[in-house]
Amino acid sequence: MRNLLFAFFICLPVSCFSQFGLNIGVKAGVNFANVTNATEIRAENHTGYMVGGYISPKTKKNFGYRSELILSRQGYNYKTNTNTGNVNLDYLLLPQLITINFSKFIQLHLGGQAAILLNANVDSTNGDSGGSLLDYFKRFDYGFVGGADIFPFRKGPFVGARINISFNNVSAGGAQPNFIPGVDAKNNVVQVYAGWRL
Repeated sequence: MRNLLFAFFICLPVSCFSQFGLNIGVKAGVNFANVTNATEIRAENHTGYMVGGYISPKTKKNFGYRSELILSRQGYNYKTNTNTGNVNLDYLLLPQLITINFSKFIQLHLGGQAAILLNANVDSTNGDSGGSLLDYFKRFDYGFVGGADIFPFRKGPFVGARINISFNNVSAGGAQPNFIPGVDAKNNVVQVYAGWRL
């Protein structure tokens, strides 16, 4: 019974929003993340996940707008002279995008993105961090977003890809562990995903 009530309170608002002229979609996929300017720790690509959704006003024009909310695991793998491991950075992403429709099947999107760091930890040959590393990383990030979605049908499944380029430094600076890059390092993420448009 509890599951039925939960489904009801989730599906009812979605149905109502659709009636008021909004496109609603959910999506999940894979992140290929790294940080720039981190040669001193020999940073490499890090695979994570992303899951979230979007809303956008329905329009018959070629240009539109959409707002998203995404949970994104990013970070980097590293190698130092004494240690190897991977750093996990969990962000809440808030992209605000201009959309450009090329036919009914392809939509380009670009815009800005704010991000809030929710958690940071490391798994290394010396063991895990034993707790959060939030104090060593900046809690707020921002940057540019660009990508495209392909819609085979008017509603239902879609696939897409995106690149996120951060403008803010990932490191908080000051005294920090040797696996955290210098203050000029920034997040770069490529996302590949599939979703469902209601």
